[in-house]
Amino acid sequence: MNYLAHLHLGGQRPGQLLGSLYGDFVKGRLQGQFAPDIEGAIALHRSIDVFTDRHPLVDAALSRFSLTRRRYAGIVLDVFFDHCLARDWRQYADRPLELFTSDVYRVLSSERQLPERLARIAPYMVADDWLGSYREFEVLEQVLRGISRRLTRPEELAGAMQELRVLYEPLSEDFRLFYPQLQSFARSYPTP
Repeated sequence: MNYLAHLHLGGQRPGQLLGSLYGDFVKGRLQGQFAPDIEGAIALHRSIDVFTDRHPLVDAALSRFSLTRRRYAGIVLDVFFDHCLARDWRQYADRPLELFTSDVYRVLSSERQLPERLARIAPYMVADDWLGSYREFEVLEQVLRGISRRLTRPEELAGAMQELRVLYEPLSEDFRLFYPQLQSFARSYPTP
């Protein structure tokens, strides 16, 4: 799962929203360096990643990708699943996406001690409405291009958009089957 899904699943209090994002930026053991609600959301983020990586529906979705893209198929699928969530937001959330993302951006903008890499990208995330922009399928091309700049083998993401166009419907169905199960898992996770 990518940013939007983690934020949606991680709880709506400010510390939970922050921790849901920190999960991608904070490594190692959690030893009280953050408030309990932030650390709880980081732990949930990590558990969501494990649940997702081990789920048979996700395995089936990953197997749809060509062998040339298999190494980074998980990244592509995470981004695509955020697109599905944004596109179908009303099926999974009670509040409109615009209100949800504005709350996230407000919390993010008011936090003075973000992890270093998150602190660098947060202004762009807010200014360019990264979370809301996932609704538009074509935005994924820019997202994947940005990710490829951080990879050791960026050429393996070349052509990912063309493959997503071909796989759009089956991967969308995979998401529709998987996400409610992930929501149930996140709801049952103990919160501090």
